[in-house]
Amino acid sequence: MTLTEIFTVIGEPDADRTRKVRQLKDMGFAWADLESEAYWIDQVVGMDRTIYEELEQASKKLWLILDKTARYIHGKHDLYQLIGIPAILWDLIDLLPMPEEGVISRYARFDYAISPEGTIKMLELNADTPTGYVEASIATPWLCNLANVASMNGKMKDLVAAAWAIEQPDTVACVAYGSHLEDSGTIEALAKHSGLDLQLEDCLNLWVDDGILKNGQGRPIRRMFALYPKEWMAHDDGGEALAYAIEKGHLHLFNSVHSILLQSKGLQAAAWGLYELGVLFDGQERETIERYMLPTYNKPVFDGNFVSKSMFGREGGSVRMFDQSGQLEIEDQEAFDTSELFPVVYQRRTELSRVHTAAGELHLLVGMFMINGETGGLLGRAGGPITGNSSHFIPIGVLDPNEETNDHR
Repeated sequence: MTLTEIFTVIGEPDADRTRKVRQLKDMGFAWADLESEAYWIDQVVGMDRTIYEELEQASKKLWLILDKTARYIHGKHDLYQLIGIPAILWDLIDLLPMPEEGVISRYARFDYAISPEGTIKMLELNADTPTGYVEASIATPWLCNLANVASMNGKMKDLVAAAWAIEQPDTVACVAYGSHLEDSGTIEALAKHSGLDLQLEDCLNLWVDDGILKNGQGRPIRRMFALYPKEWMAHDDGGEALAYAIEKGHLHLFNSVHSILLQSKGLQAAAWGLYELGVLFDGQERETIERYMLPTYNKPVFDGNFVSKSMFGREGGSVRMFDQSGQLEIEDQEAFDTSELFPVVYQRRTELSRVHTAAGELHLLVGMFMINGETGGLLGRAGGPITGNSSHFIPIGVLDPNEETNDHR
């Protein structure tokens, strides 16, 4: 057992990793090992319960603050441009009715940095196409149970079922379904947990015929959830046709097209700017912003160290870290750099806690899912200062003060 002030790394890897990898695969988590690389770390991180409770409350408050910011921006094309929304989506965002408060996105995930002293800072919100669902909803509860650590993720399946009962999709899709293990496994788990009878499709096989989205066999698709980032519609060959199908009412897409407002990291700059101007937010909201958000701008105005990243960067792509003198210190060179396609934001730099794991000392990024407008569960990822494609999954559970843990393997 290794201790930090906030996190406790519990257990040692099982000598028979192959057996557990096989068990996880049978449950739906088929990428615990990727080729020769171990993606899953066979240990559990215990989070102090007091910090978890604060994180949960912070997530609920930030969720409504960003919802309020998105509604403020809605309909203002100059602000769409400022936060990097592709012009192809502007009229669509204006035309479609805005979802009710708290459910602009029904499936999202916050990413947080939590310092060794317990300071919580939101890094970003993936409100459109977050992955990590299988790791959080299936693997984490099972692995925490083995280590006798309480998991907060048991309600994720029920929240998905509630959300999808409202949205009623007939189709679930991702790019390269059947060959991309993570995305395929994610939509399969979501479809299963929804309790609905759904068709699973590869986005690459879908096409639009006179405003009707169809699959490869010509079956019309009316209501769809897709792990397809909406900003891609500005660059993919079929993006304009897909937007047309939605605009004409032939296709209901969820998460809602409005989720791109939440997805843009530019929204964080907008929220911070409104906070500094003293408009829109009440006193409690201002306290939440000051405590849990990082100063974020459209220009590099910092004296000290900061981070730059694309408004639609994913998996660490486009992230660059600058030191106290403003010199580039670290950058992600593995994921695709979307700053070539979208504007960049600049955010005050904050540090992740480090945990001592069987894979070495790693930086811990803490994810909190927001499903159907509610906090859903924790996702742990451990890697370098920038959490990218090479990071590991490590389950996070919650420990009470002075709680004894047993590693049941």
